[in-house]
Amino acid sequence: MRHLSTHAALTLGLLSLASVPPAVAQQDDHDHHAHEHDHSHDHGHKHEHDHSHDHHDSDIYAGYFDDDQVEDRALSDWEGGWQSVYPYLQDGTLNDVFAHKAAQSDDKTAADYKQYYTTGYRTDVDRIVIEGDQVSFYGDDGKRTGEYTYDSHEILTYEAGNRGVRYIFERDGGSADAPRYIQFSDHAIYPTDADHYHLYWGDDRAALLDEVTNWPTYYPSHLDGDAIAREMMAH
Repeated sequence: MRHLSTHAALTLGLLSLASVPPAVAQQDDHDHHAHEHDHSHDHGHKHEHDHSHDHHDSDIYAGYFDDDQVEDRALSDWEGGWQSVYPYLQDGTLNDVFAHKAAQSDDKTAADYKQYYTTGYRTDVDRIVIEGDQVSFYGDDGKRTGEYTYDSHEILTYEAGNRGVRYIFERDGGSADAPRYIQFSDHAIYPTDADHYHLYWGDDRAALLDEVTNWPTYYPSHLDGDAIAREMMAH
């Protein structure tokens, strides 16, 4: 179990405001957003999860859970086509989201939130496609596809007291220039289809776990920017 610094904890708290405010919550922490997810999106996979968990448990999504509640997950939980929200931030589509957050804040303006999420959402990977054990990254430098296997999960503990889970996969095939590690954070702690997620990638597993300022965020490819903005404000 890893512990983050005071600065990291504060940063994470703000993040949560990102989408739902993301589980991050309404206390601001992108790694453990407190919002509930609408799992009706079809990401191209129909696998079912047979368990009795309540996927809308507000405590879990806020980052409060016991270690024994955390379960391993398969890459199929994130299967499908995904798009970065960063271009929508750049073209102004998400401005209403930042205004919405500012209206609920005592000390932050819409410009403050936009600046914060500009750092958080920034990425040159506009699209990700996950099929089977293959993850393809699409950006200005073309397409990179790696084959990934599950490497385990890590529970991150923040000084605020709430926690988050990173689900980690390691490349064992495919393109050599694909990231060695990818780490998913979608506010869930057991098998379920993701409706959006934050993704961390790189070749240093430990360093990625300490990353709290840049968290590229992906929503289903079939949604347009206005639909994504509405979802962010609805939670």
